[in-house]
Amino acid sequence: MNLKILILPGDGIGTEVTSAAVEVLRAVAKKFNHTLELSEGLLGGIAIHKTGTPFPDDTRAKAIAADATLMGAVGLPEFDNAPPNQRPEKGLLDIRAVLEVFANLRPVRTYPELIDSSPLKNHVIDGTDMIIVRELTGGLYYGQPRGIDNDRGFNTMSYTRAEVERVTHTAFRLARNRRKKVTSVDKSNVLEVSQFWRKVVIEVAAQYPDITLEHILVDNAAMQMVLRPTQFDVMLTENTFGDILSDIGGILAGSIGMLPSASLGAAKQGITKGLYEPVHGSAPDIAGQNKANPFGAIGSVAAMLEYTFGLMAEANAVNAAVGKVLASGRVTADLKPKGTPASTDQVGKAVSEAL
Repeated sequence: MNLKILILPGDGIGTEVTSAAVEVLRAVAKKFNHTLELSEGLLGGIAIHKTGTPFPDDTRAKAIAADATLMGAVGLPEFDNAPPNQRPEKGLLDIRAVLEVFANLRPVRTYPELIDSSPLKNHVIDGTDMIIVRELTGGLYYGQPRGIDNDRGFNTMSYTRAEVERVTHTAFRLARNRRKKVTSVDKSNVLEVSQFWRKVVIEVAAQYPDITLEHILVDNAAMQMVLRPTQFDVMLTENTFGDILSDIGGILAGSIGMLPSASLGAAKQGITKGLYEPVHGSAPDIAGQNKANPFGAIGSVAAMLEYTFGLMAEANAVNAAVGKVLASGRVTADLKPKGTPASTDQVGKAVSEAL
């Protein structure tokens, strides 16, 4: 296949982990005889510096033209006090909206080799294998009205039936190929929008009689993720709750640097356009030091191969190579290796060699 991919390194460690992921992508293309049609664009803080906007028109055009987009991370401390529409994160929100990627898939898995890297007890996290399906283009992050009015700040959490239905279908379809269980997260004891969310999820669930549906309040979900994470298979959440809960997944996996993600929209002309990125942020405190964990970015490449291009053998090969490197102990400092920590570049090279 010809794989038409836009690369958006972004800010901070985004450039480093993306470079390692692209090296792995090139190794996949070579091994399986694919061609790569790569372009690169600006997003986030670097885009503001060079163009004055976090999401330049050139990046917009390239994202629309590509079959998939691989992102690093966005965000720089110097923009912490800037208005929302002048922050690097606005570029991320905008590209999600332009690509119409409404379902964010965040797999959380505890690798046996990393079980000692988590601060939680081994018997608690052993066997954890879940996926968080987060609605990505609705809720508080996009709702109107929003703003700051003198002595009042306000946002609107809002969902339409169509928004809830489409992400719910995504979760249930995923569950059919897993352990056939969906846990829907809400705050229906307090929020009307959550009561509506639960109602629509129940209606959609009727179309999947082979899948078990359970409901859990978001505060209890956070507690249960650290008490007994193995109870979860597919966790379905609205935008804000999913953003928060998925970071807990970093504790279960041993490091937030282990977590990949895939943001998917509706299939068009046989292609499911996707935006792929590690869950972690730009980590400016270690940027430029070549010690960031690239496994989340590399896992995002595996997700891209699977969800956008339908290349399961290639995706499985990347995941198997990651497993081999983890078993070898050639990992970055955040994973607490017994020997000398590997650099970002060294991990990327090791995965490529394992392929």
